[in-house]
Amino acid sequence: MEETFVDEALYPFRSRWWASSDGRQHYVDEGSGRPILFVHGTPSWSFEWRHAIASLRGEARCIALDHLGFGLSDKPADAPYRPRDHARRLAAFVAELGLEDVLLVVHDFGVPIGIPLALEGGRVTGLVVLDGWMWPHGERREIARMSRLVRSWLGRLLYLRFNASPRWLLPYAFADRSRLTPEVHRHYLAPFPTPASRIAPWTLGCELAGSDELYASLWARRGVLRRLPSSIVWGARDPAFGLDYLARWREALPEAEVTELPVGHFPQEEAPAEVTRVIRRAVARRVHASRSPRGGEVDDPLSP
Repeated sequence: MEETFVDEALYPFRSRWWASSDGRQHYVDEGSGRPILFVHGTPSWSFEWRHAIASLRGEARCIALDHLGFGLSDKPADAPYRPRDHARRLAAFVAELGLEDVLLVVHDFGVPIGIPLALEGGRVTGLVVLDGWMWPHGERREIARMSRLVRSWLGRLLYLRFNASPRWLLPYAFADRSRLTPEVHRHYLAPFPTPASRIAPWTLGCELAGSDELYASLWARRGVLRRLPSSIVWGARDPAFGLDYLARWREALPEAEVTELPVGHFPQEEAPAEVTRVIRRAVARRVHASRSPRGGEVDDPLSP
């Protein structure tokens, strides 16, 4: 993928590349220290994490991979693009980089893609969840209907010919559309210049309910996540995943720090400072826990 559309003033990071089994994937790896792994959803890429990475790279190692078919990664027409395929590649990426003691930050489809890392292997020691899910969607009539529509000939036409996901659905997901400036919107549109390059977001649209077996397996193991220090950030004006989704996360993670914001589906775009503060606190909690395993008082340089 050509990087000519990237404005370095908005995305001032060095591009790196990883050869997955299905194609070359782009990622950024900024800063040093304990790793923060950012996992995006659809129709997005590591660009959505630019504010947090720029703010936190002086305090931690910030890593964000573009899923295959998204952002600056390759977009092979015959690659597998279901959530479980992205999760498999993400796990291989984390293993190849040898990441341990990871703070996992996940959003949208990035939740079911990234959560398997937290359920297996012991690499993840903290979790931040933004507007996403890890349970079956088929029980929700409107989500099942949307998934069927995307899978239909009309949905395929809208996604592949008209680039509907970043062109129309992404702006709809903002509560304050002034936050999605033309220049920012261009960075979400440009990775998908042709119908052939839009297969990955179309596939994930189909998998809103199409991967319910995976989501059910994650939800069944949700108890494992309770051992992790966790934070939840939620856009209270999210038109796709409302406060009933947040209520379910509260059930799954009853001890999590919860931050509700008057924004839409992309808190990291509409309220980047607030989201960064939550992540910084999550980093600080891990530092505190490692320095004071018996609960003693310590001075923490990462406290906000």
